[in-house]
Amino acid sequence: MERNIGCPCGKNFQIQLMEKIDLDLNPEYIDKIRDGSFMSFICPGCGKNHKPEYPVILLWPSKKLKFEVLPELDRGEFNRRKKENSGFETIISYAELADRLAVILDGLEPTVIEALKYYLLVKAEETYPDLDISAWYYGKGSEGIEFHLHGIKAGEVAVMRVPQQLYDKTMEEFHKHPEKEIFSSLRKTTYLSVQNMFSRL
Repeated sequence: MERNIGCPCGKNFQIQLMEKIDLDLNPEYIDKIRDGSFMSFICPGCGKNHKPEYPVILLWPSKKLKFEVLPELDRGEFNRRKKENSGFETIISYAELADRLAVILDGLEPTVIEALKYYLLVKAEETYPDLDISAWYYGKGSEGIEFHLHGIKAGEVAVMRVPQQLYDKTMEEFHKHPEKEIFSSLRKTTYLSVQNMFSRL
């Protein structure tokens, strides 16, 4: 599909979009999503890097996953949807997509990771009640599971590490009681995200 991008320099240029991507057949897109270069287009006039978000379907047969990725601007429209069972997992924004792929590639359970984000955000809100803070998965290591919190200080990222034992305990609780409010409230139809727990996010 072709789209037109209008650059502030006055140049209009055409881009070619892929509407459906199979990550097993095109694994190079995994790195592009994770490093932020996915759907990145350079203006031929001035060299400005444009990163618009367009809807895309991602298939990952080896992981038995199918993602419907929506632009951040479509969040309101998604929230107005009637309940449906499309068979696709919904992800809103390319940033959330990069976050989710990192979680899956590290062999972790997305629901548990979103629950841990919720715990971190609740704690952050107690200290900074007037700030708009977001939590993102970064990776796991010998010191535990690392998250980055944005919004506490301008231009800075707060690094928080959750012990592996807490992840394991939350995972055990999720397996035993998946209907528990902390887990069920993280999902809205096909969309799993801590953002469902914070209306202001």
